[in-house]
Amino acid sequence: MPAYFVTGTDTDAGKTLVTAGLLACARRTGLTTLGLKPVASGSEATPAGLRNADALALQAQSHPEAAYELVNPHAFAPAIAPHLAARRAGSRLGLDALADRVQAGLALERDLTLIEGAGGWRVPLNDHEDLAGLAVRLELPVILVVGLKLGCLNHARLSAEAITADGLRLGGWVGNLLDPGFAADPDLYRDNLTTLARRLPGPCLGVIPRLTPATPETLAETAADHLVLPDAD
Repeated sequence: MPAYFVTGTDTDAGKTLVTAGLLACARRTGLTTLGLKPVASGSEATPAGLRNADALALQAQSHPEAAYELVNPHAFAPAIAPHLAARRAGSRLGLDALADRVQAGLALERDLTLIEGAGGWRVPLNDHEDLAGLAVRLELPVILVVGLKLGCLNHARLSAEAITADGLRLGGWVGNLLDPGFAADPDLYRDNLTTLARRLPGPCLGVIPRLTPATPETLAETAADHLVLPDAD
């Protein structure tokens, strides 16, 4: 079944918005879906345990429904880098165990499975491994979320080069407008998007404008209006 790893040019580039939006887009066509967030920082205590808002958004777009523990096996309270959050919790993250958890999700054989990373491509998992190693271990094509703001051309190209250097295919990229001022000049905005399309080694799956704050479900549906699904080939 098609599965992709979703990463971003930086923290808060819009990975969850894009991941949930693509899952919503797939659901509209009648596909079964699964969104996984293997590691999540910035979680809140609930009667059921730590819960992460991003992981909950992906769980809501997973059909048939998936257990939270499958969607997000590692949740940490501090909103800091995963390896530091794990250290504060007296835990240690490792690729072997993480890959096993994700394989359990892939075994469900949904029509589309999206695995959302944390931060950018080179975020550490521990002192010796990066979270990007999960995508490499599972040989997953990558969807890059480009946070559209000043500096995004450099961030996007460096991220794409790192993904390619790690031997993975860029299955597509999505632009997500972070700074409304970046689009204040329509001609310049269009030129920036054209540069990204020419320089990134993968198709554009859509460009999401600045969206009005809403519920995660509404945001996912609105984002889906601006997205197309990646080519499984």
